[in-house]
Amino acid sequence: MKNVANQRYYLVREDVLTDAMQKTLEAKQLLQKGSVSSIWDAVKEVDLSRSAFYKYRDAVFPFHSIVQERILTVFIQLQDRKGTLAKLLETVSDAHCNVLTIHQTIPIQGRANVTLSLDVTSMSYELDELIRSLNQLEFIESAEVISSGAF
Repeated sequence: MKNVANQRYYLVREDVLTDAMQKTLEAKQLLQKGSVSSIWDAVKEVDLSRSAFYKYRDAVFPFHSIVQERILTVFIQLQDRKGTLAKLLETVSDAHCNVLTIHQTIPIQGRANVTLSLDVTSMSYELDELIRSLNQLEFIESAEVISSGAF
């Protein structure tokens, strides 16, 4: 195995992971939460072989577990309606994110782009839950993470 310090890392969407990788993540989550008491119980619960679990357990991680900087930049396209920015910021605040910067474009044809830099150190949601909750707001056309990093 290569020296971990010399490894390259990639951020990939869940839907492109193999079934075994996804099940490994599920098994690791069961172990972390204490829902099962052993690796054997975890792999049995998610229908995964122990050899596949051991192959991937040190190679696949949920995004939130490896982000150390805890600063995210989110790009949001929203409808230009009264109060939308306030509702957006309320949703971010409810997730216990601290807004570091806000940039909003001038609305054109009833649409505006907002870029938020967020300190997510105290975030009460998983990252995908936050993005899902933003995308569920009726005035949001899309919300996506565009970067993570330190100052």
